[in-house]
Amino acid sequence: MSKPFTVNTDRYDPYKSFRFLVYFGTSTSPVAGVSKVGGLKRSTDPIEYKEGGNAIILKGLGRTKYDAITLERGITHDSDFQDWADAAQVLDKGHPTQSLKKLRREIRIELLNEEGQPVHRYIVHRCWVSEYQALPDLDAGGTAVALEHIKLENEGWEKDSSLTEPTEN
Repeated sequence: MSKPFTVNTDRYDPYKSFRFLVYFGTSTSPVAGVSKVGGLKRSTDPIEYKEGGNAIILKGLGRTKYDAITLERGITHDSDFQDWADAAQVLDKGHPTQSLKKLRREIRIELLNEEGQPVHRYIVHRCWVSEYQALPDLDAGGTAVALEHIKLENEGWEKDSSLTEPTEN
């Protein structure tokens, strides 16, 4: 059995899912307050076909689709989520407007180790906001943090292979 870490050979625990950062576009500052990122998931449709003289149905590779990614964060005065969602459509004095120039963005999602060093980075291509929730259900009897939510459609993601395992102390 091989060691799970090549640089930090004394490490055996996998990385935790609560240390991460999200970046919009080419920004070097992470998006403020993101508390949850829906997982990166892709699936490929199988194409079934039959071959003469073969009793088994064969399967080939079909089209690949990438699931939408959700981002949640506590409501603050930072308007990144709303500004991006407004590119798809916003009402201006009751009339809908759009900004196709601002609609699609690349995003980066970084998983961090316990020391706050990036250990995995994924680049998500041509994202756009298909769903925006400005306010959650408000409940005077509740004690939860108010969250805003965006759902990002995308045209694929890839792991940034230039990021290598950092040396941990």
